[in-house]
Amino acid sequence: MPTSDVLAAAHLRIARPTDRLPAVVDFYTRLLDFSVLGQFQDHDGFDAVMLGHAGAGYHLEFTIQTGHAVGDAPTRDHLLVFYIPDVEAWRKMTSRIERNGIPSVPSWNPYWDRHGKRYEDPDGYRVVLQNGTWPR
Repeated sequence: MPTSDVLAAAHLRIARPTDRLPAVVDFYTRLLDFSVLGQFQDHDGFDAVMLGHAGAGYHLEFTIQTGHAVGDAPTRDHLLVFYIPDVEAWRKMTSRIERNGIPSVPSWNPYWDRHGKRYEDPDGYRVVLQNGTWPR
């Protein structure tokens, strides 16, 4: 099997350290409808929570290491982009986030301002909710 076929079928985990594990988990579960897929505590000094959606080809892992500070997002252009083609579903999600006191923030790259909204998670990483489809 060619490598491209192997990676095309692979499940993707995006792992990121945080200093604010409970707040990050709350942001992604309560505001973006992620589910807790798994978690562990004190694995060689690390705690983690894996978040995602059943059947999706990806999930997010957030880790915290006892006694180690990681700080905030290094730039305003570190993005997780979710393409939401249905305009009503997109409006519902962006409205819910904003009703919970999370304002949309200006994009560093003006491309994302055309058909999307950006929100900062508790670590300052930006989540783009793009009203559109990813061209395949």
